[in-house]
Amino acid sequence: MLQSIRSFFAKNVQPVEEPSIEKTGPDRIQVAACALMLELAHADQEFTDEEQDHIQEALMRHFALPAETARELMALADEERRQAVDLFQFTSLITEHYDEGQRMVLAEVLWRLVYSDGRLARHEDYLMRKLANLLELKAGYLAAARKRAAAEYNID
Repeated sequence: MLQSIRSFFAKNVQPVEEPSIEKTGPDRIQVAACALMLELAHADQEFTDEEQDHIQEALMRHFALPAETARELMALADEERRQAVDLFQFTSLITEHYDEGQRMVLAEVLWRLVYSDGRLARHEDYLMRKLANLLELKAGYLAAARKRAAAEYNID
């Protein structure tokens, strides 16, 4: 598993002369965040157009990516997600490089994704709780993010 991740990054991330978080980190973090979004979108065994559009728009907005690059990132992240044994490889990278505020923004993006198809499936709810734990989010903050996302889609 570790070798497949290394080979992925060797093929898809441009090498730099001096390794630095600023140059290599965002690409890895973008893949990790997108993989979490895709895993959540597939949690109910149905990947809707609304969910796909929501992920693409979130990537474009939060990472300042053009549409084509966002679609390419989604394809790369989906490949990584499918090969992953668990979600820890993605969440640990995010918790290492994101502060609590950035992780809360990601949680809100994830809740909006859950509600983008107009309903909350049992598997989505379970996965959100699991991700909150892996991302080391406080329950009160997570509940507030959930309420804001539900209000946006007029869901009680």
